[in-house]
Amino acid sequence: MRDLRISKRADPAYIEAFKALVRKLLASAKTGSKEPIAMYLAGGAALHFHTGARMTDDVDAVFDRKLFVPPDSAVIYRDAQGAARSVYFDTNYNETYGLLHEDAHQDAMRLLLRGIRGANIFVLQPVDLAVSKLARFSAIDREDIRQLARDGLITAGELRKRAEAALPGYVGDPSPVRGSIDIACRDIEALPRSGKPRKT
Repeated sequence: MRDLRISKRADPAYIEAFKALVRKLLASAKTGSKEPIAMYLAGGAALHFHTGARMTDDVDAVFDRKLFVPPDSAVIYRDAQGAARSVYFDTNYNETYGLLHEDAHQDAMRLLLRGIRGANIFVLQPVDLAVSKLARFSAIDREDIRQLARDGLITAGELRKRAEAALPGYVGDPSPVRGSIDIACRDIEALPRSGKPRKT
């Protein structure tokens, strides 16, 4: 299992707020198990840890067990620009109806954060994060995929291979998703080459 190296561009205040959010969740969690909770991050939180781009207030996460997320669990903080922000778990997030490779959790990257005990936090690897954005494929999702490619974290070939491998498990009409795959791969191929070494 690979450890995720948090982007140097990630906002330290966001990281601390995220840690506080996890601690709040752990303080309220009563699962009846002594095993650490496994948490898998996707969405804007995962993108920010990978690239330092686009912080979102809502955290998309799934867990290895049922958990009660307190309604008052949001954490208020000030970002690097001094603006007041909040971070909270999106209780409506559900990855069932999106596009995701069957091995996405198994291949996720471990996020090591000091001061967090009782949870094993994983972040979707870049290619699976990109794949997860293909079903909805909003303007923001499309830009997120380009950002991952600009940072040298995915290639068009990798994205197409992983996405097509995920299609058999997709719930819904795959035709629009196939179109999204084509568009996303063209977007990546159209990006200027930076000459930077590929990150691993």
